[in-house]
Amino acid sequence: MVENKRVLVTGGGGFIGSNLANYLAESNDVIAVDNGYLGTPENLEDGVQFRNRSVVEDDLPTDVDVVFHLAALSSYAMHEEDPTKGARVNIEGFVNVVEQARQDGCDTVVYASTSSIYGNRTEPSPEEMDVEVRTGYEASKLAREQYGEYFANHYDMHMAGMRFFSVYQGYGGAEEHKGEYANIIAQFADDMASGESPAIYGDGTQTRDFTYVTDIVRGLELAADHQLTGTYNLGTGESYDFNTVVDMLNTELGTNIDPEYVENPIPDDVYVHDTMADTTKMQAATGWEPEISFEEGIKLVCTSYQ
Repeated sequence: MVENKRVLVTGGGGFIGSNLANYLAESNDVIAVDNGYLGTPENLEDGVQFRNRSVVEDDLPTDVDVVFHLAALSSYAMHEEDPTKGARVNIEGFVNVVEQARQDGCDTVVYASTSSIYGNRTEPSPEEMDVEVRTGYEASKLAREQYGEYFANHYDMHMAGMRFFSVYQGYGGAEEHKGEYANIIAQFADDMASGESPAIYGDGTQTRDFTYVTDIVRGLELAADHQLTGTYNLGTGESYDFNTVVDMLNTELGTNIDPEYVENPIPDDVYVHDTMADTTKMQAATGWEPEISFEEGIKLVCTSYQ
């Protein structure tokens, strides 16, 4: 457990960041930094100190014991619209925060990477497998890992890069502010609860390792508590296709809505069709295992509509 610490969460007003900040604030002094792009202070409870700041700024509140760096431009589209801005926020922002923390005496950083760099995988993806970059988003996250290795090797810092798989919670949680950038489960559930057909890219056979946000939060905390260094997967080791997601949402919501199949706006050569985590390394290092089954997660997403 991370207890009685001074903690900084960048992207702290966002979906994952606010869940983490609110959880840690129960037993720590937590500061959440967010510039309001995809986050909002409305996601945060009273016990969290909110600062409307950008991660590329000077004089950030990095005089802390632990940094959780989750701030990022987090989609393919954001980086294709402005690759320079994507690199500035995701790479320069990361280096800026870590360097300021280092100068303030903090030696423990846990940061968000991505599972997208594994490409298309219908089998579990271990951390040691070869990875590749096909998008600006993936390039920025892999660069984070390389800078993380630099800070670990050169300055003896604890630098844990967490490769998230498909994280969800639903609009009843802190995901609603993300809108079109929310997880497809959240978007599908909201559409279907309103009587609308969810739009599926392609034929719906693509699969994701859907991981409930509270399991991600526990993994982040354990990475900090164990002062891990290196890269670690956070996922379930199970995958479900989008057609199955719609079927399960129909069952839970009591609806009978067919999806609308649309052309995928993301080119086939960069679209990640399938993901699945191998969490052996994280489990061995910390004992972490996902606790929320997919069936239970679907029920939690739908609770706010019932």
